Amino acid sequence: MPAGAFGTPAAPDLAGSGEFAAHGGPVQAGSGGGVGDRGVPAGAQAAPGQAGTGAAGAAGAAGVFGAQAAPGQAGTGAAGAAGAAGVFGAQAAPGRGGAGGVDRGGVRGLVAGLVGLRAEGRSGEAHAVLCEAAAGPAGSLPGLAVELGRAGLGADWATLLWEAASLPPERLAAAAAALGDAGRHADCDALLRQGAARPTADVADAAQALATAGRTRETDTLLGAFVRVRTAEEAAALARRAPQWFAPRLLRAARAVSASRHRDLAHALRAAGIATA
Repeated sequence: MPAGAFGTPAAPDLAGSGEFAAHGGPVQAGSGGGVGDRGVPAGAQAAPGQAGTGAAGAAGAAGVFGAQAAPGQAGTGAAGAAGAAGVFGAQAAPGRGGAGGVDRGGVRGLVAGLVGLRAEGRSGEAHAVLCEAAAGPAGSLPGLAVELGRAGLGADWATLLWEAASLPPERLAAAAAALGDAGRHADCDALLRQGAARPTADVADAAQALATAGRTRETDTLLGAFVRVRTAEEAAALARRAPQWFAPRLLRAARAVSASRHRDLAHALRAAGIATA
């Protein structure tokens, strides 16, 4: 969709930046990871019984954090560093998916490092590795999903998705596109459902980035999740970003939820001065 479709000046985000916390953070779905009492994914906890060695854990940590070596580890960081450089050495273009150009060996090395960290109970370092992976090129995500699943680290994949849902809107859109291109639609949808808990300005930006990249399915999924879990007033605030584009899509999404949700949204849009016909 041409960028001109969103030429209407953005209105202030009426929902405010506190929405993300007010909704308890992203909701885990579809990937086997649970959420603790404080909204922390189960992947942040050490997985008992994972196989691995201290060397593997050190390689993974050193690979992600470069010169910062874990205390007491020695002699094994080079392989992990090389692998991580292959995964995180280049930024993916927004809206581009797939695993092309991603060093699969680097992905495997990172996962091997996570296995070692989990085996040693170094959950904090493991979580830092996952945060770094979430912020890496979007094209690495499908490969990470496969390798984490093979290693029995499904909870870590859930954590990685949870972190990816907090990325800047264009990066969130790129992550969703990469998962969609790889056929990982359940993971893509889970990511977008979690992203729908963000402030309305972020959701609007992510939806526009997806639409501009031609990602109709992902755009509809994000807006559908938004109208399902947010108030009609919040949806009306989002629509103000580009009323002629957002309003019909939000109304269509609300109708798919229920007649009452559609009615409430139509009323909120009219109250905000946005045409619904």
